[in-house]
Amino acid sequence: MKILVTGGAGFIGSHLCEYLLNQGEEVICLDNYFTGRKENIYHLLDNKRFEVIRHDITFPIFLEVEQIYNLASPASPIHYQKNPIKTIKVSTLGVINILGMARRSGARILQASTSEVYGDPKEHPQKESYWGNVNPIGPRSCYDEGKRVAESLMFAYQKQNGLDFRIARIFNTYGPKMTFDDGRVVSNFILQALKGEKITVYGDGSHTRSFCYVSDMVEGIVKLMNSKKFTGPVNLGNPNEISILELAEKIKKLANSKSRIVFKAIPKDDPERRNPNIALARKKLNWAPKISIEDGLKKTIAWFRKELKSTC
Repeated sequence: MKILVTGGAGFIGSHLCEYLLNQGEEVICLDNYFTGRKENIYHLLDNKRFEVIRHDITFPIFLEVEQIYNLASPASPIHYQKNPIKTIKVSTLGVINILGMARRSGARILQASTSEVYGDPKEHPQKESYWGNVNPIGPRSCYDEGKRVAESLMFAYQKQNGLDFRIARIFNTYGPKMTFDDGRVVSNFILQALKGEKITVYGDGSHTRSFCYVSDMVEGIVKLMNSKKFTGPVNLGNPNEISILELAEKIKKLANSKSRIVFKAIPKDDPERRNPNIALARKKLNWAPKISIEDGLKKTIAWFRKELKSTC
């Protein structure tokens, strides 16, 4: 098939492009490099079935494809709060543009939504039926509410135009190709540990998250795209919950670091707990993560260590 991956030079997007190419598909990678990196896709450029287009989806584009993975959006708080108006536009105007393309070409579209639609959840773990607890005017709202609108647009286009769509609610994902400056907890801790800097934990470390290795996430996304009739939304993430302090200690140990763990004030609206109920993904997609947090962190630490050496 001819497949479009928007945000294809990003962290998850670049892994997805590589996976699809390995499956024999023809892939068009579209990215404006706001947070994506050319380095993530350099090794794919010699593949004759791979094409790269530099484009911002907030402007219309006309392509004939059979499937669209819409991953175009900054995903880390540092990046999406840097330009909140742009973040909102990507998930509203940008999604409308991509939906228009899908309608014209008859393509199936998968929207990369997020666990952030649940906000600071009152329900734990979070099921897809939970409506969320989101601050609509808080510092995270440009991303949270944008993604909620994007989901609404999918259903509106399906009802009005018969759109064939899928929605994946992606929980915390980590692995090689994470950017050094994304401000996410895994990359922060690894870099601080490898550099011998203080490992900064926000709050007292009791906040919890679940972390899914990127290869598991890509497999789940592709299974959802190719599922029969099941549209979602569906949670994709690792159901094994871990405290932020425990994560810091684990990374420090695996990196063989002598860094000291320090504590700072927690950012506004930072969710206290975040953990997916993946019963629906197990039932409908026969999917669950396979990579343990220890194995995934070892691979990620090794990649960061290599990247650090190459930049010295």
